[in-house]
Amino acid sequence: MDARDPELKKELDASLRARRELGEDYESALVDSFLEKVDQRIDGAVERRVRRQLAEHQMTATRDARSPQVTDSWGERFGFGIVSLVLAVPLSAIGGGVADLPGLLVAWAGIVGVNVVQAVRTNPALFGRRRSARGDDWED
Repeated sequence: MDARDPELKKELDASLRARRELGEDYESALVDSFLEKVDQRIDGAVERRVRRQLAEHQMTATRDARSPQVTDSWGERFGFGIVSLVLAVPLSAIGGGVADLPGLLVAWAGIVGVNVVQAVRTNPALFGRRRSARGDDWED
């Protein structure tokens, strides 16, 4: 509600004119009527503000619920590294046995690629990317 609301000013002018015409006998009724209109305007403004804040809160909660939560524990990283190395041995053997050096390079490129993706997922600042203060957008 604006402090210089034209409709409210019209209501006040109308109440003042009615008071002049009707006299002091109806003054309290006119003041009560005007205050009731002011209360309605304030209630409407507060209700709109509360609805907007509630909608913003719900949008934030929904966005946070949709974004995956990264669990970055030492055990998870260590386990991923161990599994990656254990799988590297047979993949290297298969790639090198089937296609010699190019097969070996392709196998190791895949292993390195998977590890890079995991590293970026668990540590976004690794390659110069940082999460914003809100945590929902990426910044360069």
